[in-house]
Amino acid sequence: MKYFLDISYNGTNYHGWQIQSNAHTVQEELQECLSKVLRTPIEIMGSGRTDTGVHAKQQVAHLELDHTLDSNEIVFKMNSILPVDISVNKVNTVKTEAHARFDATERSYQYFINRSKSPFTTGLSYYFNHQLDVELMNQAAKELIGEQDFESFSKVKTEVNNFICTINRAEWLLENDQLVFHVRANRFLRGMVRALVGTLLDVGQGKLTVDEFVNVIKAKNRKVAGRAVPAHGLFLTEVKYPEEIYL
Repeated sequence: MKYFLDISYNGTNYHGWQIQSNAHTVQEELQECLSKVLRTPIEIMGSGRTDTGVHAKQQVAHLELDHTLDSNEIVFKMNSILPVDISVNKVNTVKTEAHARFDATERSYQYFINRSKSPFTTGLSYYFNHQLDVELMNQAAKELIGEQDFESFSKVKTEVNNFICTINRAEWLLENDQLVFHVRANRFLRGMVRALVGTLLDVGQGKLTVDEFVNVIKAKNRKVAGRAVPAHGLFLTEVKYPEEIYL
């Protein structure tokens, strides 16, 4: 049987999602927890990586077993063992051929910015108190929509066949005294969202025009884009799959 785990985590204390030999990761914590609960070595596959310090409201990972699970029981047992900054929200049974990474059709991220200092968002939002033209930032964000080459916003050392992504949503909204960037796409490159946000902040500060932002996209060169904003403001918020993979 194959199962999808729906997971949330605060990434502050972890070197990202993916398991590494010399670093503390979310995947490592989950695999150790599952191995204890199920009393057998367990490996899981996530829908994708999140970098050091990045959070997830919804991450998805699959595991395969030769027996059935009681979904409610496994959620209870895992949450009893896991650290306070990781939770399992639910477990879904899926078809044997389902894959958490390759079957994902859309992924959504949010980047949170605080315009005024707040001790209650420390580590969960980027404090950035410069004047911003949000309307201009949204004009530039509209230029991201559609299928394009986003090499300008990718980390330089990354193992991908191409830099083509299809962005379906990209907009800034004011929510509860925070400025939030919403972006949804079929896939994301390493470091892409943080580089997009950094470059859009340049637009908002008047350092780039919308036309110059379009030229950054077309350049396919990371050096011409803006800085990567800090990881702690970034959340993976949703991973979508076709309904037919669920049992």
